[in-house]
Amino acid sequence: MQLVQTQISRRNPAETALAPLQALQPDLVLAFGDVRHFSAAPWLAMLQAQCPKAQLLGCSTAGEITAQGVGEGELVLTGLKFSGTGLRAAAALLPEMAGSHAAGLEIGQQLAPDLDGAPLRAVLVFGPGVDINGSALVAGISAALAALHPGSVIPLTGGLAGDGGAFRQTFTLGAQGIGERQVAAVGLYGAALHLAHGSFGGWETFGPARKVTRCSNNVLYELDGEPALGVYKRYLGDYARDLPASGLLFPFAMLGENHDHIGLIRTILGIDEASGSLTLAGDIDPDGYLKLMHASTDRLVGGAEAAAEAAQQMLAATGDLSGQPALAILVSCVGRKLVMGDRVDEEVEAVADVFGADCQLTGFYSYGEISPFVPGGDCRLHNQTMTITYLGEA
Repeated sequence: MQLVQTQISRRNPAETALAPLQALQPDLVLAFGDVRHFSAAPWLAMLQAQCPKAQLLGCSTAGEITAQGVGEGELVLTGLKFSGTGLRAAAALLPEMAGSHAAGLEIGQQLAPDLDGAPLRAVLVFGPGVDINGSALVAGISAALAALHPGSVIPLTGGLAGDGGAFRQTFTLGAQGIGERQVAAVGLYGAALHLAHGSFGGWETFGPARKVTRCSNNVLYELDGEPALGVYKRYLGDYARDLPASGLLFPFAMLGENHDHIGLIRTILGIDEASGSLTLAGDIDPDGYLKLMHASTDRLVGGAEAAAEAAQQMLAATGDLSGQPALAILVSCVGRKLVMGDRVDEEVEAVADVFGADCQLTGFYSYGEISPFVPGGDCRLHNQTMTITYLGEA
């Protein structure tokens, strides 16, 4: 596998930035950048003309990640040229949030069990960051993959697009070009691929556990018989003035019927004053409990390091790839970025220290992260985590 990374910015226009990609002629180009690069994208036609065989995949962000740290306002393009891995693109339109599961099914059904005899090994997927039920999307893709690949566990990783924390308009890039309502994915095929993943948070719970007394999918109406928005505002105090954006600082931990932690965190994406409801990034357990969370920078950096170590342990079980070029795709929640502030580069540095100099980094700050809990486990939508996908070839 060969890699090249370049950035389009005010100081580095597309005409200059795309030259390394043209020289490589990659099979896959990952694009993560500020929303303005997707709302008006003169670079896209240039990239398609210069790299006509490349599959394009990516999304708008709430901050761009490279080995140099976290940037804003840029477009990071990472080209991968594989030696033995095949690719197949999939795309589906998501007209409204209620269609999230159906869009996931459509994506999964487009990814055939094999490509020229090589089995499907993994799927990268990026979806809109607003008006979406991320957990329903993941469930739809997983259901379709399970039906097409009985007995196989296909890792699904990726995330939901961002728009700098505005929660108004996000974009994805895929087989249908750039779109606001497109779910875009690429399936990776063949035994040469080495993939590992890790996901970890670093948040702490506080306050009492509140019973979910009324919800519908990812819309929370009542906690302990009270309007959910009213309960949430009481806890936030002065932060309530800045909702829904301030909700990124105080996500919910999902608890089971016995108040046990199930490992999922839910971020608030929107509020409805009329109904007193909260719209969360993924489904809510109607029989479960929710508990507020907060975090410190040190704990979040430690969580990022733990995610990298989990991926490294998974990788070690597949063979020694030391000295070989590799790519780590980091998808971290925008809420983590807000908490860490000027220290946000530290979580990227922690990941880089684990993987070493042979591993290039790319990624973005998101409105939802997609990854299995553990190797061979179910794929889920996460919030407020650092999620890492490691790609290499034997």
